[in-house]
Amino acid sequence: MNTRLEHLKQELWASSGKEEADLYIHNIRILNVFTEEIKEGSLVIKNGRIVALSPGWEVKAKQRYDGQGMTAIPGFMDSHIHIETTLLTPEALATVIVPWGTTTLFVDAMEIANVAGIRGLNDLLREKEELPFRLFMEVPSRVPTAPGLETTGGVLGVEEVSHLLKESNAVSLGELDPPKVLNVMDDYLRKILSAREQGRICNGHAIGLEWDDLNTYAAAGLSDDHESVEFQELKDRLSLGIRALIREGSSERNLDALITGVLDHDLPTEDLLFCTDDKHVNDIVREGHISYNVQRSIDLGMNPIKAVKIATINAARHFRLDHELGSLTPGRFADILLVPDMKTMKPQAVFKGGRLVAEKGNILEEQKGLYPAYLNHTVTLQSDLTADDFALKAEGHKALVRVIDMIPDQIINTQSRHWLKIDGGSVCPDVLQDILMLAVVERYGKNGQIGKGFVRGFQLEKGALASSVSHDHHNIVVVGTNLEDMLLAARELERTQGGFAAAWNGEILDSIALPIGGLMSPDSAGEVMEQMNRVNEAVRGLGCPMSAPFMSLSFISLPTVPQLGLTDLGLVDVLNHSLVPVVLKTE
Repeated sequence: MNTRLEHLKQELWASSGKEEADLYIHNIRILNVFTEEIKEGSLVIKNGRIVALSPGWEVKAKQRYDGQGMTAIPGFMDSHIHIETTLLTPEALATVIVPWGTTTLFVDAMEIANVAGIRGLNDLLREKEELPFRLFMEVPSRVPTAPGLETTGGVLGVEEVSHLLKESNAVSLGELDPPKVLNVMDDYLRKILSAREQGRICNGHAIGLEWDDLNTYAAAGLSDDHESVEFQELKDRLSLGIRALIREGSSERNLDALITGVLDHDLPTEDLLFCTDDKHVNDIVREGHISYNVQRSIDLGMNPIKAVKIATINAARHFRLDHELGSLTPGRFADILLVPDMKTMKPQAVFKGGRLVAEKGNILEEQKGLYPAYLNHTVTLQSDLTADDFALKAEGHKALVRVIDMIPDQIINTQSRHWLKIDGGSVCPDVLQDILMLAVVERYGKNGQIGKGFVRGFQLEKGALASSVSHDHHNIVVVGTNLEDMLLAARELERTQGGFAAAWNGEILDSIALPIGGLMSPDSAGEVMEQMNRVNEAVRGLGCPMSAPFMSLSFISLPTVPQLGLTDLGLVDVLNHSLVPVVLKTE
């Protein structure tokens, strides 16, 4: 007999007490996201699904769980995350997000796809049913992100994307940046149409778009956007039928401004969702995951039930999964959090599919992921690479250059122009003015190209930093005060096969190895957190005050976030999708 049919029959029998349930959670208060009420009750669970809500008959169950008067709410959902930028494998990530109540991730694994193509994507995401959270795939739409403007390790064309959209865990076409739509690029429109044919939604990345262009973007069928920084941006998106994902990551701190705007303007919340996008393990452990978004919204004055709905049923409806997830009602998966009260979003118990997976802030069972050897060998630099290769050459005594100006706590940037000294045929940084050298080194062994430029915002007084996590191509990005330390930091990442490194005075001060695709560590969350704390301390010793310096460094090379991005091919004018010169003139 069909297994699902047999299970459904069992669930129906258990829903009326004719068959023993698997789990009975009692002595609880239950949040109903449909009526926005909280009532005393109980939950009956069979085959991982809720089959009865506060039944009037005596329940017989294999297992009983006393909720001790706590409030039961649905498991939290992260509506958009690049799992790789947590620096952890899915297995290690579970140990930090599940105790905070995240039971579902919608993952755009474009990072591993840019490194290792469809093979790497499958090896990261497949066969994950035993994880203590649910993993759904937002099929990467832009691998590479900027064709012709960067070098990547993998490519996902229309055929590959269409194939992935048919996978059972695929829920959407991953984030698509504006130039692909506004410039009416056929291959990307074909990906949108393929998603529609499969009944999938299309995720957006509408950074920097104002009303007229946003109209065109919405007309293409992009369903959401996580790039709102100011409240008016969020409101514009909602006005055009684009759902707004309120993001709070490590270097993208958008929640306070957006939620404050929502509250001040009494804006409806039905079309709001929460996401982290990119958040390092240290920040998750310290402040929470989606639980932080919910808690902070409550602290800012939002009704707790509304905040929980943003993290649960709103996300489930958006991804067309509300028949399976997002509420504590019959037929849905028993993904349940027990919290002390509706103002304290720190779960004391977390259930996934009716299985207790975390309790009192701790995961109950840790898993170890196994990944193929090729993913641990993705960094190859040119053997004859020298410090002089990092220099930006120019003739004369001084040069007027474009500088990327970082904005604190955001991934967007502005640009400015500055005169810099030329010495020995190379344009020099101005460390006193916080104008540092920036380079992106091709790391796949394909061409050895190095893009060069200048950046302001890191406040390094000495030394250099390097990262192989550099969106979205993930070549090695290096910022520094001098060429020698920049070379040394890049070479260290070849030795570790990816990661972060800090160098000064001809020595490596510290580094973290991220050998899985040059993006993730095979170590536990605790070990990675300890390593991050150590290397961040080394960076502070170089003068950089940032709380997440490597996260900020990873976005400088992104050619889809205005105004400028640096790739291995050169400086990119993001809005015009073109390479522009760093040196404007010399004297």
